[in-house]
Amino acid sequence: MPAFLTKFLPFLRWFPMTDDVLKADFMAGLTVALVLIPQSMAYAQLAGLPAYYGLYAAFLPVAVAALWGSSNQLGTGPVAVVSLLTASSLAVLAVPGSDQFIALAIMLALLVGIIQLLLGVFKLGVIVNFLSHPVIVGFTNAAAIIIALSQVSKLFGVPMGRSEHFINDIVGVFQLIGDTHLPTLAMGALAIALMWSIKKYASKLPGVLIAVVVTTLLSWSAGFERNAAGAPEQIADPELLAVVQQSMGAAKRVDDLNTQIAEKSAALKAMLKNSAEENVHVVQMEAELGLARIEVHAAEAAFAKEKAALRHLQVVRSTDASGATLAIYAADRPPQDVTLDETPYRLRKLSANGFQLVGGGEVVGSIPEGLPSVKMPSFNLDALGSLLSAALVISLVGFMEAISIAKAVAARTRQRIDPNQELVGQGLANVVGSFTQAFPVSGSFSRTAVNMNAGAKTGMSSVITALIVLIALLFLTPLLYHLPQAVLAAIIIMAVVGLVNFKAVKHAWQASRHDGIAAVVTFIATLAFAPHLDKGIMVGAGLALGLYLYRTMSPRVAILGRYKDGTLRDLGVNPDLPTSKHVVAIRFDGSLYFANVSYFEDAVLEAVSNHPDAKYVLVVGDAINQLDASGEEVIHHLVERLNSAGITLVFSGLKKQVLDVMRATGLFDTIGQDKLFATVDQAIAAIYEKLGENAADDLFCAVSPER
Repeated sequence: MPAFLTKFLPFLRWFPMTDDVLKADFMAGLTVALVLIPQSMAYAQLAGLPAYYGLYAAFLPVAVAALWGSSNQLGTGPVAVVSLLTASSLAVLAVPGSDQFIALAIMLALLVGIIQLLLGVFKLGVIVNFLSHPVIVGFTNAAAIIIALSQVSKLFGVPMGRSEHFINDIVGVFQLIGDTHLPTLAMGALAIALMWSIKKYASKLPGVLIAVVVTTLLSWSAGFERNAAGAPEQIADPELLAVVQQSMGAAKRVDDLNTQIAEKSAALKAMLKNSAEENVHVVQMEAELGLARIEVHAAEAAFAKEKAALRHLQVVRSTDASGATLAIYAADRPPQDVTLDETPYRLRKLSANGFQLVGGGEVVGSIPEGLPSVKMPSFNLDALGSLLSAALVISLVGFMEAISIAKAVAARTRQRIDPNQELVGQGLANVVGSFTQAFPVSGSFSRTAVNMNAGAKTGMSSVITALIVLIALLFLTPLLYHLPQAVLAAIIIMAVVGLVNFKAVKHAWQASRHDGIAAVVTFIATLAFAPHLDKGIMVGAGLALGLYLYRTMSPRVAILGRYKDGTLRDLGVNPDLPTSKHVVAIRFDGSLYFANVSYFEDAVLEAVSNHPDAKYVLVVGDAINQLDASGEEVIHHLVERLNSAGITLVFSGLKKQVLDVMRATGLFDTIGQDKLFATVDQAIAAIYEKLGENAADDLFCAVSPER
């Protein structure tokens, strides 16, 4: 196969395929699809989208990532961390599940794909190194805890608020534990028990699929859902109607204020673009916008109180022969002469237009049959600035997750992984996915492990997985109607439990205190900033870079003495080594650049002041890998300063790249070629030759163990 073809069409390396390879890939693809279909629906909800959008993200992106990636086993698709980052990034811009939220999620997928694709095409995969391993460890642990806690409300069947502080939302959930819907909890607990048991005792079976099938059948046979739409005109109880209308009025107030804010924001942007507009109008509009935002916060707080008041209110209804609602009454005062439905209901999902009567558990509900429409993602320029930072974080975090998984698998399969080609594959997957209504995707650890253990030989297994998802979209979606939401929550919780790894944080601490600090701070910051997870990881990345600069600002500087075998060694480790009053030998363990050149200069001058009779300063430069303009300038002045004091500066072991800078800047001539040596022994021999008989008895001049 010509190399240029496999470069642009990397999937050609799979061919020709033998019957055995195709059979192995088919079985692996089928196995992964059985895990992917329910998982993708769960992760879509974690991302704040309707469940069926997970199937869209599990279709073309899975195949495209395999076709243009470099790993034969990496399974791409919706994943927990990226889904949570998607939700946290968009929740401040739109209501989760709304049409605007969905459009922004698809636009985010396009931005993530473009960033990853550009990084791959220009071979900039090394940029992911800015997110160090300790930072990712701290972030992943915190994200896994946040993901698991975010599903508790669905597991217990209680509502969960969405505010600027995730911890407050979780506290609110636990305050409602007394309102737990026991059938919902039972469904979730059954799913967890099934998945845990199968993983422990029959790991080859598809535990997730079995849990989904069993609980869906139970939900269908027991009539688990028992929900109905409600309208204020159906309420026959005057007191109840007054309470509901007051809450609906609060909801309408919030909607109206949000509409005003959107209109005023658009008007303000138009004013700012128009240079002829008077500044006074701009200031006035900004003031009105600020007041509207204050009002909407107050209105949202009032609406939250209204909903809380309705939370414990139970109602009953009368129905016609078809089961449609005729009238709604308070459960504690129904009329005596009316035949009522046996199910007690609660009022949920209250809005300005109506409410829902919830008498059972939440299920997935209707899923549109057929394939997602292929269309250009709608581009919201107003949200572009907010989405770019989120897209960059998701691009890097998603790719780091994918490449680390791919490398872990490649270590077992002995396949060579190309990070830049993997970036192209992931980028194309997200770009193509955005045209088929998918949200951001990445490599999945669990599904990759399933793929490899099922015997996948090439990326064809992922193509087969995508084809099976296609069949599910065309023919199987009605079967998922009765799948309980609590089961999707259980799937997510079981998936992220394995991501919690505090041993990795401890290991980072043992390796380096600075790495441990970066991991712990990232963990705490991610929890504190939730739901804005991107802020947590940016704090961690910034701290890691800051600690790195701090370490390199003061590298180890060792004053050297002569060891008995003739080598020069650190006096800090061996304080009894002989030294010379004529020569000060210093080893500098770091590059010379703007952040530490002053430290180098101070170290040399301090060593000279501690050895007033010294005539030579020997800098052992084997560890100096870089010299920048600041470093060159300081060395230049240091040479002149020492020369004026009768002291000669000598270097040994400098690398080619350092000598090249010296030659380009003229520093080479300033120091003098006769003061630059390849080895320490050559430098010492030349120094003592110049010192002559004055240093004949100097113990430091011994070059061999016999002296």
